[in-house]
Amino acid sequence: MTDARRYFPLPDPFPMLRGGVLHQAQLAYETWGKLNASRSNAVLIFTGLSPSAHAACSEQDPNPGWWEAIIGPGRAIDTDRWQVICVNTLGSCMGSTCPSSIDPDNGAAYGLNFPDLTLEDAADAAHALVQHLGIDRLAMLIGCSMGGMTALAYMLLHPHGTRGHISISTAPQAQPFAIAIRSLQREAIRLDPAWNKGRYGEASYPEAGMRIARKLGVITYRSAMEWSGRFGRIRLESNHREDQPFSLEFEVESYLEAHAKRFVRRFDPNSYLYLSRASDWFDVAEYGHGSIERGLQRIQIESALVIGVDTDILFPVEQQKIIADGLTEAGARVQFVALDSPQGHDAFLVDTQRFGAAIRSYLDTIEIPDTT
Repeated sequence: MTDARRYFPLPDPFPMLRGGVLHQAQLAYETWGKLNASRSNAVLIFTGLSPSAHAACSEQDPNPGWWEAIIGPGRAIDTDRWQVICVNTLGSCMGSTCPSSIDPDNGAAYGLNFPDLTLEDAADAAHALVQHLGIDRLAMLIGCSMGGMTALAYMLLHPHGTRGHISISTAPQAQPFAIAIRSLQREAIRLDPAWNKGRYGEASYPEAGMRIARKLGVITYRSAMEWSGRFGRIRLESNHREDQPFSLEFEVESYLEAHAKRFVRRFDPNSYLYLSRASDWFDVAEYGHGSIERGLQRIQIESALVIGVDTDILFPVEQQKIIADGLTEAGARVQFVALDSPQGHDAFLVDTQRFGAAIRSYLDTIEIPDTT
């Protein structure tokens, strides 16, 4: 088995929106399906904060991807019809250049010397990849969670870059609750002494800070209904409890602990900080003279599907309605779907049957132009 990831060298130097440049930077990505002769069937996917570009299995990598039930032959995003490209966000530690990458100027990890990162930078990096692949205009741009914000940035910066858009559980700007949660996550990492102002290693690693940050995130990814129905007030068996004051007592605590431990060493703390802050910074209103509505009206696409979940507390469904209304005002044909899934923000990863049905229904209406 080989790694299905490919690596695209970004233009050198690669300028960043808030100043600074990257040298010898790269973007990791994976593909499924084939481009047609007119290169008019390409679908680009932006992920949430932590997933890699491995959205689905392939011959090169048969391991299931994070959106396995959605992408593949005959599935909602049918790879017999579309070529699917999933990028690992610039700044992510899953293959793309990020704070843990080596700075070619000094041979050491960037750490906090990594330039300020915005979702606009991530969008521009992905656009450079699309151009490199010889695709003048995407058939569809899909963004989930933070990736949905990156997709909005892509369409604002490159107005004719895609014919259609699927927006999933995202926002035109971070709301105070989301900013507050992410601020606490970043604080937990920064206050861990092992973080050491971004200079840490395998031997001294901010594990406690990352565990707390991840637990805070996981709590917001699901709804109170989900937590109650799944765990209730069930206590751990006595032989599963540690004999220490204030140790884990409830099953929900044990679940969060196990989830956090799996994540801690898988994702780079500095990448977490940079991507989290980039999410807070992004604001469509900056493109509309202080108005989200006017900002969205600058996007030029033919059609869109906007999906939200009514139990999502991180990206409330009301924000999806704002996106749908704004794209409609801009002249796009828009389908808005509000699901009542109990899984909250994580529903697009868990409730794949209903998300898949909505995506399939929309994509079935999209004609692929023959521009040969």
